[in-house]
Amino acid sequence: MEKKIESLIKEHKIIAILRGVPSEKIVDVAKALYDGGIRLLEITFNQKSETKLIDTPNAIRAVREALGDKMVIGAGTVMSVEEVRAAKEAGASFVLAPNVDETVIKETVACGLESIPGAMTPSEIADAYRYGASVVKLFPAGNLGLSYCKAVMAPINNVPMIAVGGVDDKNLPDFLKAGFIGLGIGSSLTNKKMIEEGRYDELKVLAEVYVKAAEN
Repeated sequence: MEKKIESLIKEHKIIAILRGVPSEKIVDVAKALYDGGIRLLEITFNQKSETKLIDTPNAIRAVREALGDKMVIGAGTVMSVEEVRAAKEAGASFVLAPNVDETVIKETVACGLESIPGAMTPSEIADAYRYGASVVKLFPAGNLGLSYCKAVMAPINNVPMIAVGGVDDKNLPDFLKAGFIGLGIGSSLTNKKMIEEGRYDELKVLAEVYVKAAEN
């Protein structure tokens, strides 16, 4: 299978992570991010929620219906085969996870989606790629630090990686220079207060700041 998500990440650099955004706000948030230059979006499953197999797919569908192919949408925090299948039915293009689960990765590929599992150690990174991941997310990259990231990435230079966790507009250029093809960015970009208060113009401007930082 052609690894389209790797090319898209190399082109656009940033995956905006939407976690816990109310359903009635999800489309407005996605539109604000799109207007700010974001082209890759992750809508996460809440693993505590009993209705996660309904809520997250509905959110993915809503954004797809509103933005069509203008935004490439992935499902995040995918930790079961059922979630993979629900993401596929909802129209997600790729699947992200915080961990390396061979069954989930292989089901993702079997469903015709692309897998971006989360890994921390060299063994996890190598295993994830061997199981069929298109890209591996080094997580939590910001907490581990750039020196750790560089040390791990040096010998495993055949695996395309993104940095997730603790990345913001100030340090993201350093992660890109270190060799990551892109970044997954959550709360520092998808500002909870702005979303709660419906300040979508400000969210758009914040997205523009991140997109510009990723270009430098």
